[in-house]
Amino acid sequence: MLRILALLAALSGLMACTNSNDLDETPAYLGDFSLGHNVVVAPNLTKGPASREASKEEWIAAMTTAIDERFGRYEGERLYHLGISVEGYVLAVTGIPLVASPKSALILKVTVWDDAMQKKLNEEPHQVTVMESVSGSTILGSGLTQTKEKQLENLSRNAAKLIQAWMEQQNHEQGWFESGAAEGETDGAAGAGDAPAPDEAAAAAPAG
Repeated sequence: MLRILALLAALSGLMACTNSNDLDETPAYLGDFSLGHNVVVAPNLTKGPASREASKEEWIAAMTTAIDERFGRYEGERLYHLGISVEGYVLAVTGIPLVASPKSALILKVTVWDDAMQKKLNEEPHQVTVMESVSGSTILGSGLTQTKEKQLENLSRNAAKLIQAWMEQQNHEQGWFESGAAEGETDGAAGAGDAPAPDEAAAAAPAG
């Protein structure tokens, strides 16, 4: 994990950025999706080299807020729960402009739980790799221009946007969020009142 984070931090300036500043726009189509439990854990959190320190609690709070902001806008007819494990991060420290300006990065894993079916939609956790967005304030590295709190917020928002894009793709290809599309659904399927408790959803979240 440390080697991966170090590589990500070194290459992030060459990779496409993610624009998460679209929360005031109409949400991307996700069928009948409505957010149920939003469970974020960080049992194996690893800090990469040349990084500011951020606690598990800080990452959990930032990611929980970002998921609520992006997915709380959906008002579909069925509940789906998100289990997210924050795995590793780099929060860029101050570098030398144009010579050594480290970038921030984040790795997490996500699992989607269908409440009515009482099952995970992806048996294997989906890994998401996140980079800081490139803007006028980060072109020389966010360590020079942003507080740790702002870095946490930006990476978490970018992560939520990438999760949304992945869920859009899964819905397009496999019909994840289309009512009645899942095979095996019956009239006796569990309803909203049978949603897994937060600790059960946490157990479904990838642990590493």
